[in-house]
Order: sequence, then C-alpha cells, then structure tokens
Amino acid sequence: MHTLHLVQGVNLNRVGQREPGVYGGLSLESQIPLWETYLTRHWPNVELRVHQSNQEGTLVDIIQAIAADASSVGMLINPGAYTHTSIALRDAVAMVQKPVVEIHLSHTYAREAFRKESLLSGVCLGTIAGFGWLGYRLGLDAVLTQLPA
Repeated sequence: MHTLHLVQGVNLNRVGQREPGVYGGLSLESQIPLWETYLTRHWPNVELRVHQSNQEGTLVDIIQAIAADASSVGMLINPGAYTHTSIALRDAVAMVQKPVVEIHLSHTYAREAFRKESLLSGVCLGTIAGFGWLGYRLGLDAVLTQLPA
C-alpha cells in the first residue's frame, strides 16, 4: 500500500466556518470521505493521510516525516498564510523527493498583493488555486499520475 499525504496549514481547521465567501462553507472533515472514496475507485493501492497544524514547527516536523516515509508517493499541501511567509516550510518541502502539489481553495493571485507570491511554489510540481475543494481532487490526480506505470 502506498501513502499520499495531505498537509493542511494554519487556519485550515476553521474552513467552513471562517470567511465562507472566500473559502466556502464545507469543512475539511466533510471532504476527506469523498477523497477516500475517489482514491478507492481510481487508485485502490493508495491511502490518504491527512495532517493539519496551525504551528509552523509542527508542520515542518510533519513534512520531514513524510520525506522519510518510504511508502509515500507524494504530498498535497495547503500551507495557508505560511505560503507567503515561511522559508522553513519551503526548505522542508524541498526535502520531499516525491511529487508535491501546492493547493489553495481561493484564487490567491486575484486577492491582496501579498497573497500573489508563494515561497513554496518553486519546490512544488505545480500549484492549483481558486477551484475550492475541487482543487484537492485535481491535486490527487496530479500527484498520482506521476507514479511509474
């Protein structure tokens, strides 16, 4: 069995309650079963592990553990506001030798000027932003299509 990791950063535990006009009204917890069902149908040998923390150092620890996980096939990451501020997260993501896709619920490039720059995108396979929860499903496919045939 392979493992795909989803790392959720700061304030993402409050999605569904926090600014629903920007981030939508659905919670992370409500989406996980949908992604697991999708994986079971399309990638039956891959299990999803979801991690969330509001603490930058804890996120670095999680990402370092993922980098060392031999069963890992890749990672999706939504670092939240740390996208724009955390060199530490960037350096940790750079250690992951598997595909990493950066995900954002909102269209960060259409928002405030400070949200237009991502410190992580340069060490990721790609970035998906602005499609809400659909972006995570697209990210699953983006990572998993990188698996050897």
